[in-house]
Amino acid sequence: MQPNYEALTRSNQIGITRSTNKVLRNTYILLAISLIPTVIGAVAGVRLNLLGALAGSPIMAAVVFLAGAFGLMFLISKFRDSAAGVGLLLVFTLFLGLFLAPLLQVSLGLRNGAQLITMAAGGTAVIFFGLAGYATATGKDFSFMGKFLAVGVMVVFLAAIANVFFQVPALSLTISAVAVFVFSMFILYDVSRIVNGGETNYIMATLSLYLNIYNIFTSLLQLLMAFSSDD
Repeated sequence: MQPNYEALTRSNQIGITRSTNKVLRNTYILLAISLIPTVIGAVAGVRLNLLGALAGSPIMAAVVFLAGAFGLMFLISKFRDSAAGVGLLLVFTLFLGLFLAPLLQVSLGLRNGAQLITMAAGGTAVIFFGLAGYATATGKDFSFMGKFLAVGVMVVFLAAIANVFFQVPALSLTISAVAVFVFSMFILYDVSRIVNGGETNYIMATLSLYLNIYNIFTSLLQLLMAFSSDD
């Protein structure tokens, strides 16, 4: 009896599709949950006046932020196959929420600050759902953008670190604009990896997409604040 290779291939494809859909579904669920600690952290940070606490030593604040963020990301990666990874991810999003507070405080100090925050959140949502939906619906492979995006995020990171010392407004605006573009493209790249089976761990997939959303939101808000009539 000859094996039915066509049936086996079809069965394997169905299995892969189901596995991919499960990873994508779990990623979106965890991504939605991860936004809750972010909001809690941001509200707590505003009430604790982190802006005032960090304003006196921006370099030290940057060091604490980078050490905490990279440390938690390392732990998330290490425990990505266990429930501890989920817990660490939520701690990470709470931590980033706390460090989001100073930017929100500056924005809320403007007459139309609440409106700017809403616009940044809305713009971020439009970008995410639009690009994630496109990558999911088309199933296109955007892995070819990997090297370009790696270089882009490195440039943004180094420029942001440099601007902590130099505080050049024009450079800050340029960094924000480039960051919006780079992390928007990362949404296409990351969702494409899930859809095409390149990323099979929903915790790491959530971490990637969360960072994209976080960076797009903060960059959009900074751009809106800079071009606000209240500046």
